[in-house]
Amino acid sequence: MANPVEIINKVMEQTAKAVEEQVDAQLSKLNDMDDDDLERLKERRLEALKKAQKQKQEWLSKGHGEYREISSERDFFGEVKESKNVVCHFYRNSTFRCQVLDKHLAILAKKHVETKFIKLNAEKAPFLSERLRIKVIPTLALLLDGKTKDYVVGFTDLGNTDEFSTEMLEWRLGRADVINYSGNLMEPPTGTQKPGSKFTKVEKKTIRGQGYDSDSD
Repeated sequence: MANPVEIINKVMEQTAKAVEEQVDAQLSKLNDMDDDDLERLKERRLEALKKAQKQKQEWLSKGHGEYREISSERDFFGEVKESKNVVCHFYRNSTFRCQVLDKHLAILAKKHVETKFIKLNAEKAPFLSERLRIKVIPTLALLLDGKTKDYVVGFTDLGNTDEFSTEMLEWRLGRADVINYSGNLMEPPTGTQKPGSKFTKVEKKTIRGQGYDSDSD
């Protein structure tokens, strides 16, 4: 019977050899390129950089790159129409947890320029809140191509704690494909909940005749 250690060593040697062959092939390909090939490669990379910069400027011109408040339901439809990816925070001034979300969303808006981050006072948007079935404050509506794809309702998906990390929220938005997430979507980031964190109680309040569940203290 073969020694397990020998088997493992053999597999590791074969893997290392395969990687080495791939690297050698890439180096050989580069060595075989003449000056014209290298120049064309540089031109393609430069063109890609210019295209990426142009796209970024276009996003910035549409209000991406900062976390903004919009004043009305009419503004909401205009903002959503002109951007592919939108995160809209339905908030209320009296709800503490909305302030917690504000802090994280302001950070992510600067990091993920490909997505528009906005907030709307639910009290000023009764029609929209009813249409999108916003029942819990805070709620994040996650929209792709003008359509609501997903919701982050309260802090349930964020570890049921007020002390979740920005990375945890970023991961959750990545799961909805509303931002370009470079991490592992299969597992949430570690170290996102502090010991002793408590889930604050839910209290029922009514806004303009419409019932909302509030996560405020």
